[in-house]
Amino acid sequence: MFAYTTRRLLMLIPVLIGMTLITFSIVHLIPGNPAQVILGETASETAIKDLEESMGLNEPYFVQYTIYVSDLLQGDLGTSLKSKTAINKEIWPYIAATFELTIFAMLFAIIIGVNAGIISAWRQNSWFDFLAMLFALIGVSIPVFWLALMEQWIFAQELGWFPSSGRQDTRDPMEPITYFYVLDSILHGDFARTITTLKHLVLPSIALGTIPMAIIARMTRSSMLEVMRSDYIRTVRAKGSGQFLIIYKHALKNALIPVLTVIGLQTGVLLGGAILTETIFSWPGIGRYIYEAITFRDYPVIQSGILVIAFLFVIINLIVDLLYKFIDPRINY
Repeated sequence: MFAYTTRRLLMLIPVLIGMTLITFSIVHLIPGNPAQVILGETASETAIKDLEESMGLNEPYFVQYTIYVSDLLQGDLGTSLKSKTAINKEIWPYIAATFELTIFAMLFAIIIGVNAGIISAWRQNSWFDFLAMLFALIGVSIPVFWLALMEQWIFAQELGWFPSSGRQDTRDPMEPITYFYVLDSILHGDFARTITTLKHLVLPSIALGTIPMAIIARMTRSSMLEVMRSDYIRTVRAKGSGQFLIIYKHALKNALIPVLTVIGLQTGVLLGGAILTETIFSWPGIGRYIYEAITFRDYPVIQSGILVIAFLFVIINLIVDLLYKFIDPRINY
């Protein structure tokens, strides 16, 4: 296990190098001049050239890339062209916001999706199986932005059950500690604030977690049906074990491998693909951070944001691979 983990970590090096090269190249193909955007359309050619020189944008592509990689190796993600602040200092709150949203979205997706898939396999061809798979099909087909807008209209505007935007009550802001607001409210010992923070998470978590929930439900059902037809399940059933024990003790553990793979992939997708949800719910996450940087042609922020997401995606997949061994001891690395 240790040797496998070490090999996988070493494999991160060429992956990240490739990501820096691809990201750097694509970002520099974005139309527009950052110096022009910063100074405005009325800026003179001399002012634009002076700013380009101070930002290093007048250097050849290879020189700019070499400087970028050199700074990365020293732990320097660069400086935002918009805020003039070191990205190392300002990116963490955005990462924490997206992490918090992704965690709750995946909790919703896993709890609902896995149990719906199990019951559908258990009650195959029943009315519950039909309805669950119908809702799963609808869930995977609904556009995220439409679902988010419907949630805001019904549950925030019409019913007033949940807030429609933001991470906390703006009239009574909280002093962040870790920037995970649910955890911070608990650390502050403020139960009312914890409830408020959780309410802010409900609508965006459901909007973001609906598609993964539908995918997980269908995968769980398919995997469970395959396992339930196995010989060892027939043997356990012949010994007189109850259906609940058969499913949750014997079948589920062996059916989790493909489900866990989907969960890992969907978690990575949510980390990098939450921009629509974050924009609609005014959620200050990494996706919205990168989107605003793109509109401003803020090259360092775009590059650093995408690199961070790619790194997290690879780490999540490594964790999933390592969990296989704990779920099924027969797997040997």
